[in-house]
Amino acid sequence: MGKLIEEFNDYRTKMNGRIMETANTNIKRFFALDTTTYADGALNVKTKEMLGLVASMVLRCDDCIKYHLEKCHDEGVNNAEINEVFMIANLVGGSIVIPHYRRAVEFWDELGSCKS
Repeated sequence: MGKLIEEFNDYRTKMNGRIMETANTNIKRFFALDTTTYADGALNVKTKEMLGLVASMVLRCDDCIKYHLEKCHDEGVNNAEINEVFMIANLVGGSIVIPHYRRAVEFWDELGSCKS
């Protein structure tokens, strides 16, 4: 696993655990809603993750972008598909998305260099 991926996943796991130690019922429900929303339904998981990635890029949330990039990778999104996702995000979000696009490409490249 690459350094960027390992650092992101370690921090996310650590802090989610910390949050859940003191989380109230509403926070726990929100986390559960987030998880169940991305399950197979009328749309498959791959499509939902690509949609989540576009939204995350437009909203400029680097942690969210990394999370959805890894999920897209896990779901078998290929380079051509991810580049179309990036194109849509930049079109919808405008030039302010470009710095996040750069970091997304860097993270995607690292995911691609790791074994699935």
